[in-house]
Amino acid sequence: MYERIVLAFDGSLEGRAALGEGMALAALCDSKVYLLSVLELTGSAGFGEGIHPIDDFDDEQLGYLRKLVDEGLEQLRASDVHDPEGHVAFGDPVEHIAGLAKEVRADLVVVGHRHQGLLARWWQGSLSRALLDEVDCSILVAMN
Repeated sequence: MYERIVLAFDGSLEGRAALGEGMALAALCDSKVYLLSVLELTGSAGFGEGIHPIDDFDDEQLGYLRKLVDEGLEQLRASDVHDPEGHVAFGDPVEHIAGLAKEVRADLVVVGHRHQGLLARWWQGSLSRALLDEVDCSILVAMN
């Protein structure tokens, strides 16, 4: 059913729910999994919009993302998902998730749902809702 799955993983409870559901579905469908962790750049991070060389990020930021990806890949391999790929990105999560989904011609994108109040949802928006307009595949929003 699903041959190529992009699985967004940020280490949060919601991200872990997405990892669990995506992992189970990938094992069931014998899917190729592309695990993606994105560090969202904010004003407090000191970086403007655009693409930045990896040298612009300190070892702590890179180490955190690499650790997340390694943890996710380890869990995927332990659950009979064959040869998952890990990816890291810096910037807008919607842009990078959609970009990877298009690049690998994903059949499915899996993300977690973060419960927010009305004001927070209005101010920050919804990742899953924004993805609807950016990807050409199905989206699974995992609930925890």
